[in-house]
Amino acid sequence: MAFSSPLPCASVAVVLVAVTFLSAAMEAQADTRKYQFDVQMTNVTRLCSSKSIVTVNGQYPGPTLFAREGDHVEVTVVNHSPYNMSIHWHGVRQLFSGWSDGPSYITQCPIQPGNSYVYRFHIVGQRGTLWWHAHISWLRATVHGPIVILPPAGVPYPFPAPDDEVPLMLGEWWRNDTEAVIAQALQTGGGPNISDAYTINGLPGPLYNCSSAQETFRLKVKPGKTYMLRLINAALNDELFFSVANHSLTVVDVDAVYVKPFTVDTFVIAPGQTSNVLLATKPTYPGASYYMEARPYTNTQGTFDNTTVAGVLEYEDPCPSAAAKTNTHLPVFAPDLPQINDTNFVANYTAKLRSLASADYPAAVPQEVDRRFFFTVGLGTHPCAVNGTCQGPNGSRFAASINNVSFVLPTTALLQSHFAGKSRGVYASNFPAFPLMPFNYTGTPPNNTNVMNGTKVVVLPFGASVELVMQDTSILGAESHPLHLHGFNFFVVGQGFGNFDPTKDPAKFNLVDPVERNTVGVPAGGWVAIRFVADNPGPCVVHALSLGGAHELGPENGVAGAGRQPP
Repeated sequence: MAFSSPLPCASVAVVLVAVTFLSAAMEAQADTRKYQFDVQMTNVTRLCSSKSIVTVNGQYPGPTLFAREGDHVEVTVVNHSPYNMSIHWHGVRQLFSGWSDGPSYITQCPIQPGNSYVYRFHIVGQRGTLWWHAHISWLRATVHGPIVILPPAGVPYPFPAPDDEVPLMLGEWWRNDTEAVIAQALQTGGGPNISDAYTINGLPGPLYNCSSAQETFRLKVKPGKTYMLRLINAALNDELFFSVANHSLTVVDVDAVYVKPFTVDTFVIAPGQTSNVLLATKPTYPGASYYMEARPYTNTQGTFDNTTVAGVLEYEDPCPSAAAKTNTHLPVFAPDLPQINDTNFVANYTAKLRSLASADYPAAVPQEVDRRFFFTVGLGTHPCAVNGTCQGPNGSRFAASINNVSFVLPTTALLQSHFAGKSRGVYASNFPAFPLMPFNYTGTPPNNTNVMNGTKVVVLPFGASVELVMQDTSILGAESHPLHLHGFNFFVVGQGFGNFDPTKDPAKFNLVDPVERNTVGVPAGGWVAIRFVADNPGPCVVHALSLGGAHELGPENGVAGAGRQPP
């Protein structure tokens, strides 16, 4: 392993070796899956326009990482691109392997051009679909790929086994360079320019102008079979509806956790979330094809990509006639998707999600709480620089915040500074557990919309049971906020609209079989409550999946398996 980085990160290699040794000692019998990711520039053409994008191994989307529950994974990332790089293994618990989680300046310094880094982690208690992506700037727009975690050998799925499994990554495509897009937004303080298309497995499909036949994802199926679609929302900004015309979908897994199966025609998936769904094909050849479509769910007052991506579900004719072979113009049916702002549909769908909560796959929901937090989540503003020109509200700059604090990335990785005992001047551990100035969060916004800057963290005792309520605000308009918690799964014990009522709402919490996730959408104009156990030492980020703030939650006893051991 070779890497070049600023001096504050110089000792990361030593710690990584110690973590690897500990992991190997704990699970000597498990298989180790080894991969090499070469980050490189690749020319790609979409919508009659070509550009050079950052890819892994020249693939867009990137290669699928396969493993079984219980396996160790080792990925050597070699950065041949001109950009700093880090890779996050989205949803992997990273128990005692925080050095391999991937967020730049949180658990590592980025991999500089011409250098490499080895990520080592252990798949513990997870099976299903996750994904990996770049975790610096907007490079994850094209640097991403699936993680498929199979059950241990000989362990069946808790549902009828499908005949085949297919990863489907939903993404976004910009004609312009995405690094230029985010750089312009950060310079002007306005919202970033919207994407030009959504994609399925990197392809925009036939509904866009100037999309060639080769730019449509086609899933060929046989009659009378069951296919498991491993859906991943890799879009940067948008929650998406997804449906297959004239076919039902049975949801069996979300975020690599089994759920009680339920069947829908359409489901919704937030950025960063995954979902495994079973699609049963028609019993006989239908003589037709069917669009698989995705389009955004949003109620934002700003601009957004209001387009639809389509792939094609194509049936193989088991007994093609001579006439059928020459007739290539089969009818194509499209699904009926909900209205773009159908919040009731989204609420009803999410209410159906329940953990399997069986003897083999129990739902270990914390029944008692040691630490409670209330985080307001939303957009505010920063003043424009003197003599500057900004494109945010009233000439200001947009700023996302949690409890009115907008996170500032440090120049020294948080995990490194904590491990070395040199956190002073890097971060402060006084992040507010509750809003410092309560207000009517979903009512008339306050006159002062400015937010503070800071690199602040919450410090949790190892093993503490935590309840976190996240409340949307209407300061600059209510909107849904997908939030991801690194290093932990959590149980979504409650959600609702309006302001959270700490007296009445907890009585309605589901503490029996709530869905277990790593990414959740805070409802527009509403709140969501989660519970988890702080059983994973080290800094763990809670952040929005779209442009916004981030803050750290980390147990205080031990760091990534090095230093003090958890009790």
